[in-house]
Amino acid sequence: MTESLEQRYCIKFCQKFGDTQAETIRKIQQAFGDDAMGVTQIKEWFNRFKHGRMSADSDLRSGRPSTSRHADVIEKVRTLIMEDRRLAIREAADEVGINRDSANTVFTEDLGMRRVAAKFVPKLLSPEQQQLRREVAQDMLEYANRDSEFLKTHHDNAPAHSSHLIQGFLAKHGIPQVRQARYTPDMSPCDFWLFPRLKTPLGHTAQLHAIPKEAFQNCFQQWKDRWAKCVESQGAYLEGD
Repeated sequence: MTESLEQRYCIKFCQKFGDTQAETIRKIQQAFGDDAMGVTQIKEWFNRFKHGRMSADSDLRSGRPSTSRHADVIEKVRTLIMEDRRLAIREAADEVGINRDSANTVFTEDLGMRRVAAKFVPKLLSPEQQQLRREVAQDMLEYANRDSEFLKTHHDNAPAHSSHLIQGFLAKHGIPQVRQARYTPDMSPCDFWLFPRLKTPLGHTAQLHAIPKEAFQNCFQQWKDRWAKCVESQGAYLEGD
């Protein structure tokens, strides 16, 4: 059973058991963590089961998978990848109903994507984006080398940090912030270090608690090394991820 099919069965169970759409989304994300389906996909399958669908299998399509790359197919793939940056090409192909070669072409040519730290990101960064990445990486290195407590002023672009409530609190108390570049997984410790250690769907909390303190310290050093590489590469994506 594929992981996508397994999650669809879980969605069906939640819907039949009387869970709301929001409760189902929370349970799927809690159970599968970083490998959970995108919110849009969960909602779509929840509604299918709510309206009487019985099968959790992808819709059957006659004949061989299509090689079509028309605008509708490209937009469907775009929606899927925006919901789940770790989506596998085969999963997108199965969901949309095209063969894997066509799906790969949609990802890499039509959408201009590439994998960085196991996530799909735009293949090219603009000169302005590269310049900002380089400048921010340089700032990070200087802060880290000057002040061991600098992480207290590091608030990235995640919703938990960028919400109006948090921003208002920081401004009210005069807490300075380190400026941030656009999110990319090659510069995010969770993506290049933590998530790969938590691959199994179950037991994430136990695995997290089992990671020694020294490993987190090593992660911080890896992060600093990446800042240095980012400066050296003039803000380009880090190769080898």
